[in-house]
Amino acid sequence: MQQYKIVLLRHGESLWNAQNKFTGWIDVELSELGLQQAKKAGELLKENKFSFDVVFASALKRSIQTAEIVLQETGNAKTLIEKNWQLNERHYGLLQGMDKQEAVEKFGIEQVMAFRRSYKTRPPALDKQEESIPLTESLEDVYLRVQPFWLEKIAPLVLQGKSVLVSAHGNSLRALIKMLDCVSDQEIEKLNIPTGVPLVYVLDENLKPITHYYLGNEQDIEKAIGAVKNQIK
Repeated sequence: MQQYKIVLLRHGESLWNAQNKFTGWIDVELSELGLQQAKKAGELLKENKFSFDVVFASALKRSIQTAEIVLQETGNAKTLIEKNWQLNERHYGLLQGMDKQEAVEKFGIEQVMAFRRSYKTRPPALDKQEESIPLTESLEDVYLRVQPFWLEKIAPLVLQGKSVLVSAHGNSLRALIKMLDCVSDQEIEKLNIPTGVPLVYVLDENLKPITHYYLGNEQDIEKAIGAVKNQIK
């Protein structure tokens, strides 16, 4: 049976991740820890003999920086990075730039958890005077832009046998994983993707998952997942 591998990678910690702010489409850079996480991801991929023919990133700096560092570490510095807005983080509307604990005080814990984790709930939208498209998004909205991008751009290259890295964001990767693993709307709410930890998918000839696994120390991975889960207490 023919098998294919693809690596999904959530960018390293950003400056606003470090400050526990909703970031969305705001174009912030990696923090010092985020740079280290991206370097560690590249080292892990090199140790596991990954080399990349094609790299997809979002149009946001933190995703692109992560991809650049990984390519440097794996000896693929000449590989071009294809930047695509369809892989951008979810647009958090009026929450963008707001401290997550402040959001809890304003909207309540249950509503903020719905803004963060639910499939269909959109945060309050930006005013239409703002120069931003879209004005807010649910995870479902992200899914509806990620799915066709996978089908039209990424999947054909995987089927050609190309080694592909997708450097993206928590929500664009949640959308992609929901599609690959046929995760229900309810179960996707529980999925937490750690920053800077490579996630390897092994796919069959129909690009259906055979298995998937994170690279790295199991305890470190669990700690990183917990850090994402506990951003709002």
